[in-house]
Amino acid sequence: MTCLLSSVNSERIAITALTALVTGMLPAETKSQESLAIDHYVAVTSMVPSIEGQAARLYVRERVLPGIALRSHGMENRVVVFVHGAGTPAEVAFDAPGASWMEYLANAGYDTFSMDMTGYGRSTRPTAMNDPCNLSRAQQEDLVPALLEAPCDPSYSFSVTTIESDWHDLDAVVDYVRAMRQVEQVHLIAWSLGGPRAGGYTARHPDKVSSLTLLSPAYSRNRQTERPTAIPASGPAMTKQSRADLVALWNRQTPCEGQYDQEILRSVWKAMLESDPVGATWGTGVRRAPRVTTWGWNRSEVSRQRTPMLLVAPATDSQVSPERVAELFDDIGSTKKILLDLACSSHNAMWEMNRDLLFRASLEWLSEGTVEGIESGKISLGR
Repeated sequence: MTCLLSSVNSERIAITALTALVTGMLPAETKSQESLAIDHYVAVTSMVPSIEGQAARLYVRERVLPGIALRSHGMENRVVVFVHGAGTPAEVAFDAPGASWMEYLANAGYDTFSMDMTGYGRSTRPTAMNDPCNLSRAQQEDLVPALLEAPCDPSYSFSVTTIESDWHDLDAVVDYVRAMRQVEQVHLIAWSLGGPRAGGYTARHPDKVSSLTLLSPAYSRNRQTERPTAIPASGPAMTKQSRADLVALWNRQTPCEGQYDQEILRSVWKAMLESDPVGATWGTGVRRAPRVTTWGWNRSEVSRQRTPMLLVAPATDSQVSPERVAELFDDIGSTKKILLDLACSSHNAMWEMNRDLLFRASLEWLSEGTVEGIESGKISLGR
């Protein structure tokens, strides 16, 4: 159900909530306690370099129980915004059929939202992303001869987005959700590059975020502090991933028997192509994602943060190593921080056999500020 569209003002965003969530407009089946999936679009004046100053739309999916969807107040400390990583859009990462983190928390009484940054999923895609020549030479080769006769020169040879434009997009969504739910703060849950997105955003807006849960956060102690002089950075505009790419990358980090289920893989890939109808026509089908110029959220910045953080380090993750997550834990200035070692789990832990342990830990963190009754320290879960 698509329920509302926000409008743009001369500076950034102005929210006009045209809400269809009234009892008479809910379908009969939603009167049960099964969660609703509700689509929102948030308008923003873009900071993405190739479309700076233009109007863009950010796709937001809400998962919520029908009774909570009808509330207009009383949701303080029960609103969660999910932030995706470098490739997979948020509605696939966090609401995959059969492995939905959003649904798990919604069924526990939270109002959950996932957002796609500009260039991802159902959000605005800059036109540079429609040209396969703007992939790297190596990734173009994968599309010859199905889509391209031969590798070609780019029409746009820069990263499409920046961490700054991502922070801007996230702020638009957080403000939209805060206004709609009449709350001062939201919880953020993020994955992979979502770590610098959500963590860096929280460093700049600590008053809007009550807690962070970061799965495999892509933290770099020595990342450049200041905005680079040359923006956007030169290079391929975007990346692509095929089903074969996803399977190969996933299989390299799943040594445990039955670590993931083939049915979940099928549902994830189906949702991935549905989120990218243009990429679905390239070769055998791919999902596209913008390349992002990043800076900030390094040791200096993290050491000053006081927001409570749950860090999850999947034990078999080869994309963001557990050692990098442990460095983040050591550097965080907050006195309320947990480092969770999750056994037999890869970078895609939210889709794997130990996902219930992850989901339960996140629920306890949101509701109690603890994991296994502990407010700060290191914990191991799983087999």
